[in-house]
Amino acid sequence: MASSRFPGKPLAKIHDVPMVGHCYFRSKMCRLLDEVYVATCDQVVCDYMAAIGGPAIMTANTHERASDRAAEAMLKAEAASGKKTDIVVMIQGDEPMLTPEMLAQAIEPMCNDPSIQVLNLMGEISTREEHDDPNEVKVVVDGKNDAIYFSREPIPSWKKGAKNVPMKKQICIIPFRRDFLLKFNELPQTPLEIIESVDMLRVIEHGYKVRMVPTAIDTYSVDTPEDLQDVEEAMRGDPLLLQYATG
Repeated sequence: MASSRFPGKPLAKIHDVPMVGHCYFRSKMCRLLDEVYVATCDQVVCDYMAAIGGPAIMTANTHERASDRAAEAMLKAEAASGKKTDIVVMIQGDEPMLTPEMLAQAIEPMCNDPSIQVLNLMGEISTREEHDDPNEVKVVVDGKNDAIYFSREPIPSWKKGAKNVPMKKQICIIPFRRDFLLKFNELPQTPLEIIESVDMLRVIEHGYKVRMVPTAIDTYSVDTPEDLQDVEEAMRGDPLLLQYATG
């Protein structure tokens, strides 16, 4: 709720549904998830979740990274349920256009390949304007689709006159294996992670792999009030919206 770029963002309404509600309802549609929780440090968000009958977990207000909040919430959920998590999927609450298919695309590779410890979805960037936008985290990958680097700068560079630059962005649907999430949070923050403000660089700088899975599903995250207006327009007639929005 104290977002510097967009105060009150989790409860900002899109088609009369708070943004966090969109993320919750749409995540619940994925059959590969056993449960969906909203992790928050804001009582007002907990109150909203209670009003719609969704589980929320209060976390500390000192977390600087979403992964730290997710780990605290996971341990609290385990303590409450008595069940140990296998894979925890970290879904950013500013991705109101996410789909259950995207979640399945992120989860299925981890179910099929036990060597993958953490995975991100990546989407295509279609314009130079989006490629230049520091709110979009760009990624370059190797031949196995493991991440080489993440940046808020436009990577790869256009400055040498390349005509076809692959423009990929991180989509913040990030499954971790349970123990790797806890291990990740014990690792010291790294210089590039701090410079770019991208958690996944901690994984790379400590010598681990981040598998990137391409998705053709086009979505937009919300970082500013202007983004909210764009997303509201993009979601007009959205078939998933009709399944949970009323009025």
